[in-house]
Amino acid sequence: MQRIALLLAGPATALLVSLPSALTHSAIEPVPRGEDWWQQRHRAINQRVAETGEQARVIFIGDSITQGWEGAGKEVWERYYAPRKALNLGISGDRTQHVLWRLDNGNLDGLKPRVAVIMIGTNNSNGEDNTVEQIADGVRAIVAKLRARLPETKVVLLAIFPRAENPGPQRGKVLQVNQLLQRLGDNRDVFFVDFGYKFLNDQGLIPRELMPDYLHLTPAGYALWAESIEGLLAHLLGESPVSATSGARLTGEWIWTIRGPDGNPVEAPLILKQDGARVTGRFARGPDRWLEIEDGKINGDSFSWTVKRDRPDGSVMVYRMSGTLDGDKITGKVTTVLEGSETTADWSARRRPE
Repeated sequence: MQRIALLLAGPATALLVSLPSALTHSAIEPVPRGEDWWQQRHRAINQRVAETGEQARVIFIGDSITQGWEGAGKEVWERYYAPRKALNLGISGDRTQHVLWRLDNGNLDGLKPRVAVIMIGTNNSNGEDNTVEQIADGVRAIVAKLRARLPETKVVLLAIFPRAENPGPQRGKVLQVNQLLQRLGDNRDVFFVDFGYKFLNDQGLIPRELMPDYLHLTPAGYALWAESIEGLLAHLLGESPVSATSGARLTGEWIWTIRGPDGNPVEAPLILKQDGARVTGRFARGPDRWLEIEDGKINGDSFSWTVKRDRPDGSVMVYRMSGTLDGDKITGKVTTVLEGSETTADWSARRRPE
């Protein structure tokens, strides 16, 4: 009789045991999905895995909520995880059985991450597809496979996030799964983290500002996720935690100030847009004239860019600007370069009130 290995967790110890095939079910039977886009996504993940290899310090494993780090969560990812060479192994619509197949078919090849973050199982909870116990079995099997393939990697197992605007049967099902998954945490190799309550308001409803469809996250939802695990993640990586305010958004309208030749402050509009670590924008130089920002980038709270201005005599004045963002205020330095001569001055900006 065929047998399959499952992970059964006790209060402090996880054991691999064999169960008769009669007890197998869809959540623990590794299978791929046949859609072309899914196959393409899987191959793209394998390509990124091969390119990053042992440089990857963190991997994220999951479904569309994890894949969303490349969409609504992109800016938060750039702040917290891009510097750590993190890899996103999420595929929309995946269930535990699909992740199990992917882990055996290239998603882990050549990796030696310090930490693997797992959040999977919500798609198994749809309708009567899988029972509470079966969903927990599927997640246990993923943890067991990771521990076997990457024994030096610490696993941060996240409770499945709440879903549906109001409390109901599916949300209750997810809660029951999380109760079983909690027993996997031993705070040595596997760390169970449950911050699902943060996605609920005082009435037990999920605000649309965090989950517009009561399942997938907004940028604010991804920020909440990152902030909720950063302390543990930084500890496991042996790093100082990333500040929740570091890399705060530059996007918006500003009023920038610099002292003119007569020593008096000169003000003008400034429009900025931050896309991850990249910054674009423009400075007003009159009612109908703007100077475009070039090579703009931000790292944490510090940023820099270049602005060029053509002069009537055909020469070009270059402004090399840098600064630090502190909430709704900017302070920085600007070095003006003209025909080999340089001068440096202070500049500042304040966010324009809405």
